[in-house]
Amino acid sequence: MQNKIIRKVMLALSTMGPGLFLIGYNIGTGSVTTMAKSGAEYGMSLFWALVLSCIFTYVLMVAYGQVTLVTGHTSLYNIKNNFHFGKILAIYILLALISGELLALMGIMGIVSELLREASRLILGGKGFGTFWITLVLAIGMYLLLWLGRYQIFEKILTLFVIQMGLCFFLVFFMVKPSISAILNGLVPQIPNKPGAFVLIAAMAGTTCSAAVFVIRSIVVSEKGWTVDNLQSEKKDAFFSSFMMLLLSGVIMAVSAGTLHVMGIKLTDTVEMIHLFEPLGGKVAAFILILGVTGAGLSTVFPIILIAPWLVCDYTGRPQEIHSPLFRILGFLGILFCFGMQFMERHPPAVMIFSQAFQALILPAVVSPIFILINRKDIMNNHTAQFKMNLGLLAVLIFSLVTAYFAIAEII
Repeated sequence: MQNKIIRKVMLALSTMGPGLFLIGYNIGTGSVTTMAKSGAEYGMSLFWALVLSCIFTYVLMVAYGQVTLVTGHTSLYNIKNNFHFGKILAIYILLALISGELLALMGIMGIVSELLREASRLILGGKGFGTFWITLVLAIGMYLLLWLGRYQIFEKILTLFVIQMGLCFFLVFFMVKPSISAILNGLVPQIPNKPGAFVLIAAMAGTTCSAAVFVIRSIVVSEKGWTVDNLQSEKKDAFFSSFMMLLLSGVIMAVSAGTLHVMGIKLTDTVEMIHLFEPLGGKVAAFILILGVTGAGLSTVFPIILIAPWLVCDYTGRPQEIHSPLFRILGFLGILFCFGMQFMERHPPAVMIFSQAFQALILPAVVSPIFILINRKDIMNNHTAQFKMNLGLLAVLIFSLVTAYFAIAEII
C-alpha cells in the first residue's frame, strides 16, 4: 500500500516537471530575502503584491507555454521571426535577462556561501569554513554536473531541492510559532509611505513575476516534449507552479511578520536572519532554516548557469544540447560569476534586492510581445487567446508598467 502511494506521488511529480523546475528556479535566495525583509518591516501589508504577482505569473506561464506548444518554437525565436523589429527586441531581452540573472547569481552564491559557513560554525564551532572555499567546492560540483548531466537530471535535482525547501520552511514556521493574530491583522493591503518601500514592491514583483521565468518556461516546456495536445496539462502545471510559489513565499513572509515584525526588528542580512530566529526556535530551527534557504539558492543556481546558452539556442532556433561546446563554455563563464561577491564590499542581500528590482524593468518587454503573438490568427490558428486570457494579459501589462515605475523611481 505504501509503495503504491509513493509511486502515485512520484508519477504526479513527473507530470509536473516544468512546474517544479520553475518553482526551484523562482523561489531562490532572492525570494527568501525579499519576502523575509518585507515581513519584518511591513508585516503582511504587502501580501497583496505577492498575490497579484503569482496570479500574473500563472497568466504569463500559460500564455508562453501555449504559444510554444502551438508553434513548436521557443519564445525568443518566435519574437525574432514574427515582428518587424523582432531581432532588436529579442536581442534586448536576451542581453537584459542574462545581465540581470548573472547579477542575481553573484548575490545568491554570496548568501549560500555565508549560510553554509554559518552551518559549519554551528556544527564544528569556531569561525567555520571560508566562503571562498565553499563557493569553489560548489562551483566545481555544479560544473561537473553540467559537463556530465542532462535536462532530466537537472529536473530531478531541482525537484528534490523544492521538496527539501518546502519542508524546511514549514518546519520553521511551526517551530518559531509566529503570532497568527499579527499575521491576520497585517493582511490589510497598503503601500507604506517609507523610504525603500517602492523598491521592495518592485523586488517582490521581480522575484515572483520574473521576466526570466516566462522565457525559461517556453524552453522547459519544449524540453519536456509536450505538443499542442498537452495544452490542458500545461495549464494545470502552470497553476501548480504559481500556487506553490504563492504558498512558499507566503510562509516565508508570515514567519518573518509573525516574529521579527512583532518584535520591531528589521532585516538587513540573510545570516542575520538565522541569528534572529535561533533564539526563537533554537539551533535546530536555525539549521533547518539554513537548509531551506540553501536549497532555495542552489535550485536557482542551476538554471541561471544555463540561461546564457539556453537563450542563445532559443534565439537561433538550434537544439538545446547540454553537452555541446556552447553550453560548456558559456556555462563555465556563468560559474565564474559565482565568485563575484568575494570581490565586492556590498552585502549579498543588497545585491539580490537590486537584481530583483532590475527584473521588474524587463517585464514590460516580455509581456508586450506575447500579448500580440497569442492573438495572431496566422500563428495560433484556433488557439488564439480568449477574453479571460486577454483581460489577464492586459492586467499584467499594467502591473508590469507600475512595478517598473516603482523600480525606476527608487533607483533615481
